Amino acid sequence: MSAFVVFSTTKDARSARKIARVLVEKKLAACVSYQGGWKSVYRWKHRIEATGEVLILVKTTSAKLKTLQKTLREIHPYKVPEILALTVKGGDAGYLAWLQDTLK
Repeated sequence: MSAFVVFSTTKDARSARKIARVLVEKKLAACVSYQGGWKSVYRWKHRIEATGEVLILVKTTSAKLKTLQKTLREIHPYKVPEILALTVKGGDAGYLAWLQDTLK
């Protein structure tokens, strides 16, 4: 089973807390970290937008990834949420074991 870090952003800390709580309660994520103060510049509906956002980092496994993505789309306040899953190629063996055990 592989570990993944899923990146997402949202509009504020309140929605980030909600997302974190749901994903951890449903055992789709072992841990969700979030941090405000991010600035994003992107194109949306043919216009360039610039907004403040909260970055969300979700730690999960390959077994949970598909359901996590589906749930995140359902609870996210954005119409098209950023959901980028990066494979973890290495890391502390103890942390990775904890991650696996937490999501059983």
